[in-house]
Amino acid sequence: MVSELKLSFSKFEKIADGIAVIFTNADLAVSAETEAALPGVESVVKRAAAADNFKGSALASLDILAPADLPVARLIVVSLGKVEEIATTDWVKTGGSVLGKLPASAKSATVVLDLPGTSISADQAADFSLGARLRAYGFERYKTKKKDDKAAKSLAVTIFCGHDSHAKKAGKARDAIAEGVNLARDLVNEPPNVLFPEEFAKRASTLSELGIEIEVLDEKTMKKLGMGALLGVGQGSRHESRLVVMRWNGAKDADAKPIAFVGKGVTFDTGGISIKPAANMEDMKGDMGGAACVVGLMHALATRKAKVNVIGAIGIVENMPDGNAQRPGDIVTSMSGQTIEIINTDAEGRLVLADVLWYVQDKYKPQFMVNLATLTGAIMVALGQEHAGLFSNNDELATRLHAAGQATGERVWRMPLGAEYDKLIDSRFADMKNTGGRNGGSITAAQFLQRFVNDTPWAHLDIAGTAVSAPSTETNRSWGSGWGVRLLDRLVGEHYEG
Repeated sequence: MVSELKLSFSKFEKIADGIAVIFTNADLAVSAETEAALPGVESVVKRAAAADNFKGSALASLDILAPADLPVARLIVVSLGKVEEIATTDWVKTGGSVLGKLPASAKSATVVLDLPGTSISADQAADFSLGARLRAYGFERYKTKKKDDKAAKSLAVTIFCGHDSHAKKAGKARDAIAEGVNLARDLVNEPPNVLFPEEFAKRASTLSELGIEIEVLDEKTMKKLGMGALLGVGQGSRHESRLVVMRWNGAKDADAKPIAFVGKGVTFDTGGISIKPAANMEDMKGDMGGAACVVGLMHALATRKAKVNVIGAIGIVENMPDGNAQRPGDIVTSMSGQTIEIINTDAEGRLVLADVLWYVQDKYKPQFMVNLATLTGAIMVALGQEHAGLFSNNDELATRLHAAGQATGERVWRMPLGAEYDKLIDSRFADMKNTGGRNGGSITAAQFLQRFVNDTPWAHLDIAGTAVSAPSTETNRSWGSGWGVRLLDRLVGEHYEG
């Protein structure tokens, strides 16, 4: 990680010293601009590659210390592979990869973002900077002793590119996205004794500094609204539940219908009376990953002044098993008026979302709603940690989410909905029960949520496998990934800004 990363774009010029990063292809050729920045560099690369048997496969690197005949102290050569591989380069991933190749002690570096026979656009350069910012993130707030005392406190990276002024402009939007992702990561990584519902609501409320309108509903207000499903989850905790509504009005037409994002925010989930096993229960501090994503997304949209009206709503609770906690067999009444039999108190996230979804569709009449939730372990059984589960009542919205996932690498896989699954959550004592049993667990959870959206176009993203403890990538080394911010920002930017 880097405590502070300073990124800047510049036109090409000669490099006099320090660490330089250059790019090559599978043939180990460099561009004319790269050769001009470091005269004689191509011959140095080819000699070193021959000595090291370097083949130049995609994202392979060659680290040359004190290269002869060059003014730099260190030369890092990154290959982007064959022509067809270069054409499909993920520049966000490349930016993360390059930052990871810099030594921890580095205080500055120059990246010559150029390749022979290939034009790198301003947007690609900006994507490169986004990847670097995402890779730089770390969460060491509570460590009193650092692993590497020799690590530089700040790193300045200058990116030489052919469209420096345009890259600077595009880079500002990417900076906003990176800030949103890293805010979501911070929230997920915080311990539950620090980030309990009231504190989470306070942190979300700081987005008012960006021009976002904030409304915080306390338990008294939610009780008046009839939010018995959400309130039932938190009644065993000494911390009061909250519902935070964040509103960004960026559209030219102030009265344009908003789009809406809803997040599950269980700041710690013991399972309640249906208590979870002790092993790995500490990971349940991340059961608010959906709400963290919504807060990070709203931060990104407001920071880059997105031209769209957006509602972000998060239901924040703590699920604890004290003498006041709800029990299996209880029946609660949701804001919609529908009654729910509690079969398992660990199927709590859908109860929170039920009331928030109903509130948002009823009050704001959005164009569509997308909710995110670390909802079921069943989705990880089905999809592992490579895709989030996508459920939707609207084909167009589902298609757009899938495309945004492919573009950003935050991939989703559409799962089925259907009346046959819906029957599994019918209750003999109430309108429905909060779990349909083991089979199709992620599907029946989605069927439950669908009962609270009416005819609003809606998508549910089950992010249990992607929001926390996801595999490390070139752009993420954090336990909390901030998954979903880039996906949904892309969705908004591609289809709903105007």
